[in-house]
Amino acid sequence: MIPVSISADLKRALPDVALGCISVQVKVEQHSDALWYDIDRHLAHLKTTYQPDQISSIPSIAAMRRAYKALGKDPSRYRGSAEALLRRVLSGKGLYNVNTVVEINNLISLESLLPAGSYDIGNVVPPITFRVGQPGETYKGIGKDEVNIENLPVFADAHGAFGSPTSDSERAMIRLETERVLMVIFSFAGAGGLDQWTSRARELLRRYAFAEQVEEVLVA
Repeated sequence: MIPVSISADLKRALPDVALGCISVQVKVEQHSDALWYDIDRHLAHLKTTYQPDQISSIPSIAAMRRAYKALGKDPSRYRGSAEALLRRVLSGKGLYNVNTVVEINNLISLESLLPAGSYDIGNVVPPITFRVGQPGETYKGIGKDEVNIENLPVFADAHGAFGSPTSDSERAMIRLETERVLMVIFSFAGAGGLDQWTSRARELLRRYAFAEQVEEVLVA
């Protein structure tokens, strides 16, 4: 398992932060009809279960919003990926088709209602630290210009920050040629239940991304 830790500064600010990490060798494909069947079925469930005005009060999303406020970041402007995806689904926009690992990542996020991120280990230099974004710190976002990550909780390696629960960088994005992935499920309300979701991620990665050499660890 690639070494992952939470910085002392971030842990002091957010004592309940925890990470469910999965390192896995995969075969990334452009599309899977069977995976999209699972996704569409869950999207239908979400649409009958939640209304847009309920989103902020969902416990896992509320915990993330409180965490962002504690770091000095506006959670209505910088939303965690689970909240952003759920708002997109409930507005009727659906999800983008990117590739199978990204779709698995999004499905896990929407099932758990926790932010999830997937990173190409081949473009990351270990060890990895989950820390607070520094003053003026930015990176090139996926499909975006520079993302302001100051005061966001971010992943960083020897070359700087590359991911957050809100928006990830181009550097570590999952491409069709990606062979080794670090998938992380973020909790801001403790590690309880994270093992359920890492197990679910492992199941989906094996079914739809031909996962091998799977390693899991909880970091809290």
